[in-house]
Amino acid sequence: MSTDHPVILTCSISGSLADREQCPAIPYTPAEYAAEARRIVDEGGVHVHVHARSPDGAPSYEVEDFAAIQQAIRDEVGDALIMNFSTGTIGVSVEKRIAYLEACRPEVAALNMGSMNYAKYSARRKQFVFSTVFPNPFDEIVELLQAMKRLGIKPEHECFDVGHVGNLAPLIDMGLLDGPLHADFVMGVTGGIPPTARNLASMADNLTEIGHALPVPPAADGSARDHHWGVIGISRVQWPLIGAALALGGSIRVGLEDNFYLPDGEMARSNGDLIAEAHRMIVASGRRPATVAEARELLGVPAR
Repeated sequence: MSTDHPVILTCSISGSLADREQCPAIPYTPAEYAAEARRIVDEGGVHVHVHARSPDGAPSYEVEDFAAIQQAIRDEVGDALIMNFSTGTIGVSVEKRIAYLEACRPEVAALNMGSMNYAKYSARRKQFVFSTVFPNPFDEIVELLQAMKRLGIKPEHECFDVGHVGNLAPLIDMGLLDGPLHADFVMGVTGGIPPTARNLASMADNLTEIGHALPVPPAADGSARDHHWGVIGISRVQWPLIGAALALGGSIRVGLEDNFYLPDGEMARSNGDLIAEAHRMIVASGRRPATVAEARELLGVPAR
């Protein structure tokens, strides 16, 4: 990736942890997801990451909830967005996660690349306010990858530390991955890599080194392509990390899963507010946002 590449602007519409008591803009129903998708498209987003919820707002891993959200978004914006489903969770079987991939066939699915401590720490209270272990063993990673390969779904490798980037190497050697790789570096989670520009550059460098073992087919017009990476900044550190990613040639993700606040501290009224600010930063950096067709080319995702 380089600064010559257009920037894929991604939005994670709604995570699985936060609720409307924390941020009133978080969507629950399929119609609300669709309204957010419209705002995202109108502000220049081309790729959405989806955690499903039941209409009462509870996190869901049921086929019917993923399917209803997918259909509502497609009815609202058509093919203006690349759809990406989460597979990250604790205590939900691989079989259940594969079931909604099988039924809905999103173009992309997120794949967490390693186990880790996952926590939130309060410096004011001098204590952890949330702490768990996020298990992602290799046998589950391989089973999910095999399913994605069979279903024609592009994996998005979510890497919370440099070691998670390194975990791509054996999967390349096993023949489970096709170029271009699509990796996102998640920064700002206690238990993962500290959210600094230097650490972001290190993760990008590691991806480049590891990716040398995996050929990248040329684009449809015959031009060369690289492996693709982006940054996912958690909480308000998101904004300086976006600046770093833009300078280093990467892509960026915002959205109400990751951060509720604009750079001035105002709470976002919708995902559209966050996308609009990210779009402004792309243009101000001297780069440009990718069209949905360009994003598909960069990710190696066929047109629908």
